[in-house]
Amino acid sequence: MGGPTFDPGHWATFASSRVSGKSTHTVFAARGLRESLDPKLMKNMLRESCDDDTCPESTAIMVGLDETGSMHIIPDYMVREGLPTLFQEIHDRKPVKFPHLAFVGIGDAEVDRHPIQVSQFEAGMRIADQLTDLYLEGNGGGNNHEGYTFPWYVAAMHTKIDCYLKRGKKGYLFTVGDEEPNPILYREDIIRHLGVGPETDLTAEQLLDAVSRMYHVFHVIVEQGSYAQHNLNAVVSKWRALLGQRAMLLSDYTKLAEIVVSAIQVTEGDTPDKVVKSWSGDTSLVVAKAIGNLPTVAGGDPGGVVRL
Repeated sequence: MGGPTFDPGHWATFASSRVSGKSTHTVFAARGLRESLDPKLMKNMLRESCDDDTCPESTAIMVGLDETGSMHIIPDYMVREGLPTLFQEIHDRKPVKFPHLAFVGIGDAEVDRHPIQVSQFEAGMRIADQLTDLYLEGNGGGNNHEGYTFPWYVAAMHTKIDCYLKRGKKGYLFTVGDEEPNPILYREDIIRHLGVGPETDLTAEQLLDAVSRMYHVFHVIVEQGSYAQHNLNAVVSKWRALLGQRAMLLSDYTKLAEIVVSAIQVTEGDTPDKVVKSWSGDTSLVVAKAIGNLPTVAGGDPGGVVRL
């Protein structure tokens, strides 16, 4: 819808007809896994972010949204406010050229029926339709974690991104949720949900090493989530052990898009202080808490995770 690039007018039409005045249950009408998001049906087992005449220097950005329990607030926010803010701020601030956005729905890889849902990469309004196709399964297990490393596996093994292949420039991968990282992604779970898989189970550290070759990896800890409200120290400790300061605290989930854009700005060379000052009011406070200690590397981080 609306062509190959984001258009605020097309967004307004979409929001008026598909979102405004409707409940989360109505907006996200899927009651099972949609074919468009089924990773078993990915063409050549890949999701592709490729350059073309309209996007000659594309940058792949994957955003994985926890769709369990209290985290329904995140996809709901994203389709109402976050998506247009994300596109518009990247367009205005220009930390990267020609963003290609893909969404991933995240559940519990060990117990949920559909814990991994993967959209196409899109440069324009078609991504809104795919976002609303997400099946908000809403379960999760009692194991203190969700399948946050499943998108790491998909990104490392089942994406083709021209920003890296043609220009040696990493894409971006953000996961968003309120629980601890899953320490192991089991081979049997990967095969059950993707149809193919590795020869062994994979640790979070192994997956991070693999995905960091092509992507800058971040996790956004949603403090307003029910699990994080009661276990925040444990959540932060586990994520910081993996990602260092790229495990970012989000104190107001309605500022998620601003956090994503800000993290990209810092990774592309802006200082955290400059980025914080570019926002106003309460937004600057939320951004400061999330990115204040991100390492600054001019021209983007050529390596993997920076732990402070």
